[in-house]
Amino acid sequence: MTTYLEFEKPVAELQARIVDLRESAESGDVDISAEIEKLQTKADRQLRETYAKLTPWQRTQVARHPERPHFKDYVAGLIDDFMPLAGDRNFAEDAAIIGGLGRFRDRPVVVMGHEKGADTTSRLKHNFGMAKPEGYRKAIRLMKLADRFGLPVISFVDTAGAFPGIDAEERGQAEAIARSIQECLDLKVPMVAAVVGEGGSGGAVAIAAANRVLMFEHAIYSVISPEGCASILWRSADKAADAAEAMRVTAADLKRLGVIDRIVPEPLGGAHRDPKAAIAALGDAVAEELAALSQLSAEAVLEQRRRKFLEIGG
Repeated sequence: MTTYLEFEKPVAELQARIVDLRESAESGDVDISAEIEKLQTKADRQLRETYAKLTPWQRTQVARHPERPHFKDYVAGLIDDFMPLAGDRNFAEDAAIIGGLGRFRDRPVVVMGHEKGADTTSRLKHNFGMAKPEGYRKAIRLMKLADRFGLPVISFVDTAGAFPGIDAEERGQAEAIARSIQECLDLKVPMVAAVVGEGGSGGAVAIAAANRVLMFEHAIYSVISPEGCASILWRSADKAADAAEAMRVTAADLKRLGVIDRIVPEPLGGAHRDPKAAIAALGDAVAEELAALSQLSAEAVLEQRRRKFLEIGG
């Protein structure tokens, strides 16, 4: 069963009626297939009209939808022979960021990303995708490995932000994030990052300072969550919708500002309604970007990435 968001209530009501009619059709002799088809057409039209005029806050809700594909889904759908590599060789393993080696469409790559978890148990295990310093130091280790063996890097960004706990601060959270960003910028191999859900603060940028930054149509990317921004500016999280509007968190806004390079369309109603199609579309976009970047020399890859970020806001 699809989890419907608050603004999808009209669609949810139509789908509920369709389900009821289908159950009646199975238990009765009356042919109501025409009525079901009519309602389904109406529901599809309602969904299309709703998603054509989403506000930034509504897109934020879609980006956080619990049924959107997660890192493990992208690996399962796009990466062959995935071999996870654990630990930062310094303190511990952090399950909020997963990474390793694999093959993307017959090309050896290093792949990494945030994993939020799909149910209560896995969400606790992966700390809701909020990494601690050891997670970012693991990402640094993976990127150094990629550089050493000449492997392109693909990263999937989906986090509300880095973990803000005392233990993370004690182990140098800000330093770990800064060094991870530096490692992204210093890579001599192509790097493609994809914001697939939430791209929150430095916790997202730490593995997204790439040659090409892709973003799903209904993903968000911002320096702070709308609720966090609202609590600072208006002293109330109730103003989150206003904050989302002001911060320009949507893919269209960020593409116009030059923060991201490409918007990847999602299936009607969001990636959670057709994960396979969404994953395939993202895979095609990543393949195109890697193919273009593979034509560049190591020096050109490095220069292109640095110039890209220096020009943001220019």
